[in-house]
Amino acid sequence: MGMFTCPMRIETMDGRRSLDLEATVDTGAAYTVVPETKLHELGVEPRGLRRFKIADGTTIEGAFGEVLATIDGDTVTTIVIFGADSGPTLLGAYTLEGLALAVDPLQQRLVPAVMIL
Repeated sequence: MGMFTCPMRIETMDGRRSLDLEATVDTGAAYTVVPETKLHELGVEPRGLRRFKIADGTTIEGAFGEVLATIDGDTVTTIVIFGADSGPTLLGAYTLEGLALAVDPLQQRLVPAVMIL
């Protein structure tokens, strides 16, 4: 699948502050990743730490928080990882599933999905 981006809004859990982002769709990433500085500027605080395996096989520990994520008018509470400030914003599988979205790899876009119970 080729990589593509999509617009996404994240908001604090109280909905008082928001940030519009262009996120790279990454179904290989479990969670959505946003540069740490952007999350701090928005007022998102870490809720804990999680362990992650990155592309080179190394295991790292990173902070996570919670935000409201909106794509195409649909909003869901989701986990967000405090990423490196030099890194991209990634839209991960947890957020995509929460929004009931799937990837259309041919058209490089997100489409509504029928979820499995």
